[in-house]
Amino acid sequence: MYWYLKVLKKYAVFSGRARRKEYWMFVLFNTIITFALGLVAAIMGSDWNVLSDIYQFAIIIPTVAVGFRRVHDTNRSGWWWFLVVPLFFNGHPNDNYYGPDPKADALGNEDGQDSETAPSLGLR
Repeated sequence: MYWYLKVLKKYAVFSGRARRKEYWMFVLFNTIITFALGLVAAIMGSDWNVLSDIYQFAIIIPTVAVGFRRVHDTNRSGWWWFLVVPLFFNGHPNDNYYGPDPKADALGNEDGQDSETAPSLGLR
């Protein structure tokens, strides 16, 4: 959920870079939410899934934005996102034209987390 919320906090930010993990976790949570909304519509006996349609419409901009940032991580223009293929590539290992490496060491990591560990929920 951390990665999903991180993308939503950058709702319309098309600059910068996004790790593969950030992109694919966002896609996973989108899929789960859409499926759950479809299930709710099916249980209610509705043929038209209004909730899912509204959700998908609201999430278009962050989906494209995180896609562009993901492609920036491979050192390509955001327009490559429409070809889908670069989404599977490893990111550029160092800083590039689009910004610093999001997998940088703990001191330079944007989200303040160590690259090898899962994000902390701050609970002790």
